[in-house]
Amino acid sequence: MRPLHYPNETPEYRLARDQLLKEELALRAQVERVAQQRRALPPGGLLKEDYVFGERVNGKDVSVRFSELFEPGKDTLFLYSFMYSPDMSEACPMCSAFLDGLHGQVIHLELRINVAIVAKHSLAKIHEHGASRGWDRFRLLSSANNTYNRDYLGETGSGQTTMANVFVRNGDEIRHFWGTEMSFADPIEGGNMRHVDLAWPMWNVLDMTPGGRGEQFYPALNY
Repeated sequence: MRPLHYPNETPEYRLARDQLLKEELALRAQVERVAQQRRALPPGGLLKEDYVFGERVNGKDVSVRFSELFEPGKDTLFLYSFMYSPDMSEACPMCSAFLDGLHGQVIHLELRINVAIVAKHSLAKIHEHGASRGWDRFRLLSSANNTYNRDYLGETGSGQTTMANVFVRNGDEIRHFWGTEMSFADPIEGGNMRHVDLAWPMWNVLDMTPGGRGEQFYPALNY
């Protein structure tokens, strides 16, 4: 790698930046090792049941089975459990901020995989919130009448929680592949579980700045 310099930088800056670059390269290698290990997981458990969700199609509320979330030619499903249920006065701001970022990528992701968002609330409330955020590309599902969230760790005894799960279909067989289990681990010092950070542009951009994520910063539903 050729030496890099910015205008008017000091020797102290360049020394520190070169040391940081070594750490960044080591982190990149570690991220790839983890991704390889994730891809090499043995088959997960068979889908507990062919859950029936609520979905709004062309303005009409219909029922859709889990198996119908896989479009022809795409055998992978990314399904995000979104914290919003009848016992919540409003949708989760953190989930909303994460989904704001993911929404812009759906058009690209769906060239390779299936993507859907599920919440425990009614379709009417889910779509009302989605419309307020401009989520016109998401496949929004209601799990109000099934146990998917509870079975796949998007719901605990204390209520809803955030959880992203990946499922793989092979013929008529659907298996769980991976989930963001770090959401149940102890948070790191000065931060939270960071279980979906790899897919969250907001935090990653802030990590590039001198102020970082900030001790008090928390995304809001409205500004």
